[in-house]
Amino acid sequence: MGQMIDFKRPDGSSCKGYLAGAGQGRPGVVVIQEWWGLNDQICGIVDRFARAGYNALAPDLFQGRVTQQPDEASHLMNGLDFPGATHQDIRGAVDHLRGMGGNGSGKVAAMGFCMGGALTIAAAVHVPNLAAGVCFYGIPPKEFADPAQIRIPFQAHFASKDDWCTPAAADALEAAMRAAGNPPELYRYTADHAFFNERRGEVYDAACANQAWDRTIAFLARHLS
Repeated sequence: MGQMIDFKRPDGSSCKGYLAGAGQGRPGVVVIQEWWGLNDQICGIVDRFARAGYNALAPDLFQGRVTQQPDEASHLMNGLDFPGATHQDIRGAVDHLRGMGGNGSGKVAAMGFCMGGALTIAAAVHVPNLAAGVCFYGIPPKEFADPAQIRIPFQAHFASKDDWCTPAAADALEAAMRAAGNPPELYRYTADHAFFNERRGEVYDAACANQAWDRTIAFLARHLS
């Protein structure tokens, strides 16, 4: 349904990404990849957003590299320039979708999974002109992006059996945002980390994934209309 494109970063260089369009004037969603890279699963989510009426763009943060091996994925993630990904790739994707929304001012949300969830929080803190954020089981280091500094509508989905983005970490995020006066719309699921990824049968939970998707679409409809 979608296609690979080149879009401009704020520094004037270009970034590749997978774009699926719902039409000029429609709101946008930047979809941020897991540590596996810009794979078919992430592209499928972009297509799914387009079918739901959103222009959606997933920046290729690993520049074409994709893996199914955890050790290699960890290496790719640890080698990523997180500030560059946030301030250049993701911001460039937001600006590109704003342009598709009409007069350069269309409403755009960021959302992502695992590594992409952490980068969603970073974008919510650092990227201007972002209208909302939806995070799936990812939290960045506080010194890079403190969730207490989020000032836009924010929804989060966490798994109770997650030993990486733990329930305690989710509780701390919620407490920090509430103390700062911007309580998140936060949901917890009796599921494993990556429960939304239908390509990973060992952790995928269809019921939880469908519920999370419905909540995401309802949230975006409220804040991007």
